[in-house]
Amino acid sequence: MALETSGIFVAPRDIARSKLRRLARWGLRRVAVIEHHLEKRRSRRTLSELTDDELRDVGLTRAQASAEASKSWFWS
Repeated sequence: MALETSGIFVAPRDIARSKLRRLARWGLRRVAVIEHHLEKRRSRRTLSELTDDELRDVGLTRAQASAEASKSWFWS
């Protein structure tokens, strides 16, 4: 049994593949978002471990670094 769309027959197998591709793309996007949040978390942790001289080299104060490091790793 095939479905007709605009004069083109689409087999159920093709429909299933299309749904699987969409699901895979959705999953890959979610993984990329989580990786991005984890990278922000690592960066903030590293920032909090810098010395005052290192912070001065990148143009930040200890208060600015502490404020950034205290942000939520997931939502900010």
